Order: sequence, then structure tokens, then C-alpha cells
Amino acid sequence: MDREELIRQLVEGERRWHELPEEIPAHTQAKIRRRALEKLTGTQLDNIAAYTLDPVRASTRHAENFIGATQIPVGICGPLKVKGTWVDADEDLHVPLATTEGALIASINRGCRALREAGGAVVRVEDVGITRAPVFRTLGIDDTRRFLDWVRENESKIRQVAEATSGHLELLDIKSQTFGSSIYLRFRFRSGDAMGMNMATIACDRVVRDLIEPATGIPCVALSGNYCVDKKPSAVNFLEGRGKRIYAEVVLDGGILERCLKSNARSLVEVQYRKNLLGSIAAGSMGFNAHYANVLAAVFIAMGQDVAQVVEGAMGVTCIEPRGDDAVFASVYLPDVPLGVVGGGTALGPQQEALKVIGAVPDPENPGAGAIRLAEILGAMVLAGELSLLAAFTSGDLAGAHEQLGRGAIPDAT
Repeated sequence: MDREELIRQLVEGERRWHELPEEIPAHTQAKIRRRALEKLTGTQLDNIAAYTLDPVRASTRHAENFIGATQIPVGICGPLKVKGTWVDADEDLHVPLATTEGALIASINRGCRALREAGGAVVRVEDVGITRAPVFRTLGIDDTRRFLDWVRENESKIRQVAEATSGHLELLDIKSQTFGSSIYLRFRFRSGDAMGMNMATIACDRVVRDLIEPATGIPCVALSGNYCVDKKPSAVNFLEGRGKRIYAEVVLDGGILERCLKSNARSLVEVQYRKNLLGSIAAGSMGFNAHYANVLAAVFIAMGQDVAQVVEGAMGVTCIEPRGDDAVFASVYLPDVPLGVVGGGTALGPQQEALKVIGAVPDPENPGAGAIRLAEILGAMVLAGELSLLAAFTSGDLAGAHEQLGRGAIPDAT
């Protein structure tokens, strides 16, 4: 069919965005949609049209009704020193960050310098597992008890059906919660190098449809009953963890505090106590930290993670304690960070390159190690970001840095 006729049909509403003929190449479909959108809105889409992504992969795996791509500036942080399980202390890491916030990368880089001069951040990661929690409807207490008894007695069958959906999936446990006639089953899976949300969803769907509903007669109301909990801050994830649970720490002496952060132990401890702890209590916040979300978002976008999960990953606690006369012990704790190095956005070209820069790639000899390495690097970056921002409060540099780096004059192109 003539391209102009297809554009006219889209503009007139005679054809929907996803109804372009399948034989038309993906990049041409994108051009047709863009042109129709330009006519509908009177807006030129020259920048959205400029992309290096594979349009076939992007349109079939990542974005329906594909028209192009937006661009987010990527900067580099480092060198970063991490003493991890899958990151060697001798490595000099350079970490790509994607952000539109001026001063963020400069601030994190300052924190990286402090960690480097202290010998590196000590980071440990626990693979807690990804969760999915369908909700079922019963007739009442006795029905609920029969259902839960069946689940307990048939856990091995449930595990067999779930794990058959993927060679990389392992069912760790099933936790139940009941309210009235509602039953929630929180399935927890280990998913190797994948973040695993889609894998867990597919496995739960198979278990529910092929096993639980036919055997019990109890209907599943929703495959996700919000007890998972995905893409929302929650007490259950704060306490029990989800995805990766990350711990990172460092001891900074007085010289490093003064030289790298323009701060001192007493001031840093106080701003942490009054801002991150008491201030968060006053607000009813579940994030006892300065800006985990900033660092997570920059890493997630650059590395192809599910950006919506920043909302749960940003929960966590920063601690700064005095050590001796002029040193501090600083740590961050992130209980709920879903991430991976295969699947989802990690397959896109720019994100693959960023993951390769930090060496966070699948290792066939050590399944899951690539995802743990990414989590270790992320933990150190969050610690660097916390130290730098809190220090900026003690030295009064926060507003000035944003004014200079976020609002400064743009140099003449010539």
C-alpha cells in the first residue's frame, strides 16, 4: 500500500498505530507513524527520528507503536574502587551514568575519589530472589485452610511446574498471607543473571493455570496481587528484601574528608542524623537516605534496567558513625534492588556497551555472577553519591554546584 495513503489513514483514524502491514520494515513503519504524528500535532520529530537502536528489536521487544528514540546524556564516573566478591579491589572501574541533572555526575565522581583514597568501598550482595504474588478468592476460612494445606502438601509439584518454564529459574519458597476470602501466595525465585520479573510471571501463570486452579477449584483473581511487591515502596520488601540486597561501607579519615569532601566527621554525622534519619521520620519516608533514587536512575537508564523499579530500590538506610577523633564509618543498605545483565533493556546496543564497560556480563561458568557484579558496583556508586551530597550540605556547596553545573552559561559552539 502507498506510504502516503497509510499516513492519511493514521491521521484520519481509519487505521490504528499498530495496524501497519507486517511486511513493511520496522524502520519504515516508524517513519510512517512519525509523519502521521507530525501532521496530527504540527510538531517536527527530527530528534526522535535520530537513533542507533535496532528498530526490529526495539519495536518487537521494547516499545509498541515504535517511532524512534529519546536521548539522555551519558557521562562517566571514576575511577571507582570496589572490594567485592565479583569485583577485584585492584580494578579501576569507569561507570557510565545517564542523567539530565546537572551536577549529579560531578558529585558522584567526588564521592568516588573519596572511596578510592580510602582503598575502596567494601560491598556485599545477597541474591534474595525476585517475587510474584497472585491473589486467589475462596469461600471463607475453611476453604482457605484447605487451599493452603494443598499448597503445602504439593510444593514439590509446584516447584517442578514452575522451574520447567526456564532453565535459569529456581523456586526458593512460597509465603502466604490471607485477609477475609483473599489468599496471596508470594512466590520467590532465583533467576540467575536475569532480573527475572518476566520469568517469575510466566512461571506463576503456568503454575496457577495448569496446577493450582484445576486441583483446588479456587480461582485466581489476579496474577499479581500487589504482595510481590513490584514497582512500589513496601514494608515487606524493606524487611524481607527483593532482587538484590546490597551492603556497602567505607571508613574515611579526617584527611580524606577534608581533602575530597570539604567536610569533617562531626558535621557529616550530624547532617546524616538530622536529615536522613529524623527528617525521614518526620516525613514518614521509607527511604532513610539522601538520594539513592538519583544514582539508581542514572545507572538503570545507562545499563538497561527497568527504570520503574527505582521506586522500590530507593528504599534504604544510610549510616554515618564517628570513628576515633576525626574519622567516620559510612554505610548504605539497599534491601530491594531488582536488576540483571540479560533480558529486557540490557539487549539494546547502548546499554550493552555500558554493561561491557564495567564488565557486568553473563559468565557461563558462574551463573548469576554478572548480576551480582553490577549490584556491587551500584552499591559503591550509591555510597559515593550519599557521601558527596551529605558533605555538600555541611560545606554549603549544594546550591552553588547546581547553579554552576546545572544553570551555567552554555559555551558558544564556535
